[in-house]
Parts: sequence; C-alpha cells; structure tokens
Amino acid sequence: MKKLITVETLIDAPIEKIWNYWTAPEHIVHWNFASDEWCSPAATNDLKVGGKFNYRMEAKDGSMGFDFWGTYTDVKLNDAIEYTMGDGRNAYIRFEKAGDQNKVTETFEAEEVNSVELQKGGWQAILDNFKKYVETNP
Repeated sequence: MKKLITVETLIDAPIEKIWNYWTAPEHIVHWNFASDEWCSPAATNDLKVGGKFNYRMEAKDGSMGFDFWGTYTDVKLNDAIEYTMGDGRNAYIRFEKAGDQNKVTETFEAEEVNSVELQKGGWQAILDNFKKYVETNP
C-alpha cells in the first residue's frame, strides 16, 4: 500500500467560487505552480468520470517542464473529486464547510522518487497559491 500524504487549507470564499477556480482551465493556469519561478502555461480539464485533465507546468526560465495529467474516477459537484494520475497513483480532493470558511483537503499517494516531506511541501505550496488566487481575485 502506498503512503498517503494530505495537505489542506481554509479559504475565505463561497464553495461555488472555490470549485470553479479549482476546475476551470482559465483559472488553473493562474495558480497551479509551487513557486514564483514556475508557471502553468496551459490547462485542459474534462471534469467528468472518465474525463481527463492535463496541466502543463514549466520553469519560467525554460530549463524544465512537465505535464501533470490524469483521469477522473469520481466527481461530485462542489464536494469531491477523485482521480488517477498518469503514473497510476490516486488522489482525492474534498471541499467542505469549516465555520465561516471552506476547507480544501487533498490526499494523494506518494511517489517513490522524492521524499514525503518534499512532496508534501510542493503540493502544499500549490494549495497555498490556490488559496491566495481565490481570495484576491473576484
């Protein structure tokens, strides 16, 4: 069994806005990177069971890049998304009310190359970038 890693954040925005900014390609390209040295120049998303997504992630200096892609295995509007990544690992995202805010929780199966700490830090940085984008854009 693969090790599971969980990252989460609280966001001051309605769940519908959070869902839209998480799933719409025109928003994904603005937050889907872990640091200011990276960008996400392209995103496609067919948000349905069996649908595929592909997010391009690149270093701004052009030194490296990769496609993060997968296939959806479950989609529940404004509530949950599950998918299998291109390398066969699974991920689960939950959107839920948390007092006056909404919580986004991502749980994913760790890969074998990078340390758990590095993976958790990278995914948390992307999630933090998402929170900032949602809270600062109308």
